[in-house]
Amino acid sequence: MDPDQLTGIIPVNIEDEMRDSYMEYAMSVIVGRAIPDVRDGLKPVHRRVLFSMNEQGNHHNRPYRKSARVVGDVIGKYHPHGDSAVYDTIVRMAQPFSMRHMLIDGQGNFGSVDGDPPAAMRYTEVRMTHLAQEVLADLDKDTVDFQPTYDESLMEPLVLPSRIPNLLINGSTGIAVGMACNIPPHNLSETLDAFLYYIDHRDNPSLAELMDRMPGPDFPTGAFIMGRAGIHQAYTTGRGVITVRAKASVEEMKGDREVIIVDELPYMVNKARLIEKIADLVRDKRLEGISDLRDESDRKGMRIVIEIKKGAQGDVVLNNLYKMTQLQTSFGIIMLAVVDGQPRVLALTQFFGHFLDHRIEVIERRTQYELGRAEARAHVLEGFRVALANLDTIIDQIKAADTPADARAVLIAEHGLSEIQAKEILEMRLQRLTGMEQKKIQDEYREVMKRIAGFEAILADRELVLTLIREETGELRKKYSNDRRTVIMGSAEDLNTEDLIAEEEMVVTISHAGYIKRAPIHIYRTQHRGGKGKIGMTTKEEDFVANMFVASTHDVLLIFSSFGKVYWKKVFEIPVASRTARGKAVVNLVPLEPGETIRAYLPVSSYDPDRFVVMVTEKGILKKTELQAYSNPRKAGVKAINIDEDDTLITVALATEDQDVFLATSKGLSLRFPVKSVRAIGRVGRGVIGIRLNKGDVLVGMEILNDASAILTITENGYGKKTNVSDYRIASRGNKGIFTIKTSKRNGLVVGIQQVDKDQEVMLITQMGKLIRMNLKSLRNIGRLTQGVRMIHMAPDEKVVSIAKIMENDDGLEEGNGENAPTNSGANGGANGGGNSGGKGNGGGNGEKPLN
Repeated sequence: MDPDQLTGIIPVNIEDEMRDSYMEYAMSVIVGRAIPDVRDGLKPVHRRVLFSMNEQGNHHNRPYRKSARVVGDVIGKYHPHGDSAVYDTIVRMAQPFSMRHMLIDGQGNFGSVDGDPPAAMRYTEVRMTHLAQEVLADLDKDTVDFQPTYDESLMEPLVLPSRIPNLLINGSTGIAVGMACNIPPHNLSETLDAFLYYIDHRDNPSLAELMDRMPGPDFPTGAFIMGRAGIHQAYTTGRGVITVRAKASVEEMKGDREVIIVDELPYMVNKARLIEKIADLVRDKRLEGISDLRDESDRKGMRIVIEIKKGAQGDVVLNNLYKMTQLQTSFGIIMLAVVDGQPRVLALTQFFGHFLDHRIEVIERRTQYELGRAEARAHVLEGFRVALANLDTIIDQIKAADTPADARAVLIAEHGLSEIQAKEILEMRLQRLTGMEQKKIQDEYREVMKRIAGFEAILADRELVLTLIREETGELRKKYSNDRRTVIMGSAEDLNTEDLIAEEEMVVTISHAGYIKRAPIHIYRTQHRGGKGKIGMTTKEEDFVANMFVASTHDVLLIFSSFGKVYWKKVFEIPVASRTARGKAVVNLVPLEPGETIRAYLPVSSYDPDRFVVMVTEKGILKKTELQAYSNPRKAGVKAINIDEDDTLITVALATEDQDVFLATSKGLSLRFPVKSVRAIGRVGRGVIGIRLNKGDVLVGMEILNDASAILTITENGYGKKTNVSDYRIASRGNKGIFTIKTSKRNGLVVGIQQVDKDQEVMLITQMGKLIRMNLKSLRNIGRLTQGVRMIHMAPDEKVVSIAKIMENDDGLEEGNGENAPTNSGANGGANGGGNSGGKGNGGGNGEKPLN
């Protein structure tokens, strides 16, 4: 004999044992703890709580009882786990913000939407709600199977004979092993309407018809569901994602300011944490435009007040709140339930199908139970009828018998009665022998036989069962009907912020130091040439306006950085400021990385297919990409060009095929070639050689030539010149170029170029932070091969590092000065959050909309 057999050891493969044991554990968690049953929509702990309260007679029309008493009864008889698990279950079923239709009526502190914990169970009291008793209805009529409790001392139901589709009405959330369910709550009236439709069209139900009656989830906290696509997907496949948005409105308040009022929050959002999150965002300056935040909620309802700063737009702030906080959340629907002991993801029609099967089984078992009771009563009444028909004989036989047992035996033998009938006759009271009582027995017998016929007819005809279900469902709908709380609206994607923002022309102003703002165009009144003008921006002594353009609030601002990335900002997202205010630092509007600086701004009203984005790097790499390639905004920005590790983006401009590109290097070389000679490549490409650089040379600027008459070139030692554009011949891309200025020892290296008109004003910036402003009216145009003239006098160790065009004259913006204003910056390294940037950038390009 095998030694293992002698010791009782059974060899088992450890892999098989681990797999089998884990599967048993997983199924135990799924079926016995975490996932609700499709029939009554309850997990075992919820079912045991309600069953225990029903056994205690803790009904809706009875006095409240201490929660501790219920908890003790549940853990002592049915649920051998911790008391906190049971009490948490009771608390959730009593919270109006957790359950769409509460199953427990609580008295005391059961927590709040702020996340406050409930009072201890010794302080709170509970009883079942009226609706909970519909879940337990007919439990005593053998409608469901029972099983022994954990200690086999009592019996508990495997499922409750619920009359309502509780799993859809109240939803459920549970995390099991390897799976989870997340079923949203629904409106009772709508769900019952859909169920009635399903009963009538169960062979071929239409999802569209079901959704017409039950359009989607209905959360206890109200709010808005944005879009129906996620609902349709969940009802079709069992899985879907819906967007839930708080109910908020923007209202006017005194002082020409706005305030956001939040009345309803998305389901399961903690109000206190939400307010704390908003406060953190404001404190960290990640959320702009909020001046005050307070919670004015009381027993009458929720009210969160968010005051908006003067000049900020409430709609924009609200949209940012939706994006950055739980004022808008996603609810992932997973319609998972236990069906016949197995977890299954179900479509809506399958839910109704399984619930209908459950109701049919309950009705048939209830009818069978009532039929049995009716037949038992009819049997007794038949014995009474025999006794009444032979009354005198039976009385004599009873009187003659020595004992009740003898009398019973005589009745059975002489009149063909059963044991039960004989016993009931012997126990009959004498008053039943009166004429009136005899008539009642006859009437009751006929009534019982009629009921028996009705029960038998129901059991023989499935349509009669369905008719009963319809009638009971209709009664429930009439009894518990209520209004929908959650409003289903158009999708969040369809409802863009632009839909909330009025389209109007704005003047966008950007300073050399990187401050940006917008203001309505009407504050810049049109003036005649020579007028005094208005100040467009108040700047610090070391700053100046480097870029100004007109754009619609719905236009997009493409912001390009030195790392070759592009960021998107809608014009309405740029802070509104007064005409003389500095504005806000651009670095606070886009998520720049350490060391990353801004090189150019391109305002875009439409992504025209015949327009291109042209960009150049310090190493002479040029890239031309269709503007449409940048039409898909990303919050964190995207790569606009792949840049080599030792290279950096210089500037960016918009261009069309009929324009020319003008490039200039630090050693005085320049190259002019047609835009159309450069092949357009995709957004993630590296580009091609724009100008072939000599050793030690770098690119310092690019211009997309327009109607400007001359090219201004500035060197680091303060020399420069203005040369007619016509002096630069058109050549082929990739050449070394021709001289635009001699970079002698006197001149030094070129620091920047600009295409200018004769009345243009420019600003020269030195490495010491000195700003020199000059008008080019007195500077005559000279030849391409000359050394230029002295522009400024500087200290021996001082160098010019940057050049920028000025968008204003001494007194402010005038009609004439804005007509040819460029719309992309760079400003030779400015507009990046710091005044001195080493001359690594240059403006240029075409005006998206001229200022007039």
